[in-house]
Amino acid sequence: MNQSATITSKMQLTIPIVIARKVGIGSGDKVAVSEEHGRIILTPMKQLIEELAGSLAMPKKWYGKDLDEIIKDAKQEYFQHKKI
Repeated sequence: MNQSATITSKMQLTIPIVIARKVGIGSGDKVAVSEEHGRIILTPMKQLIEELAGSLAMPKKWYGKDLDEIIKDAKQEYFQHKKI
């Protein structure tokens, strides 16, 4: 299914609603952005997390937290120990 979209002056892109619904993403969802053979690939982070689920043991401190909270906490912990 091909749809067109326009890149803004801030390099932002609006994903056509038909495609967003088809892949199950919505406002505020995270996507991984990569390049393959000159093509831009967007992959819902939920999909990547599901593919990786179980491949590593999850630290107990992350149980019950959502992904955004884990990322925020990890950044704070990382930069707290980093000398700038």
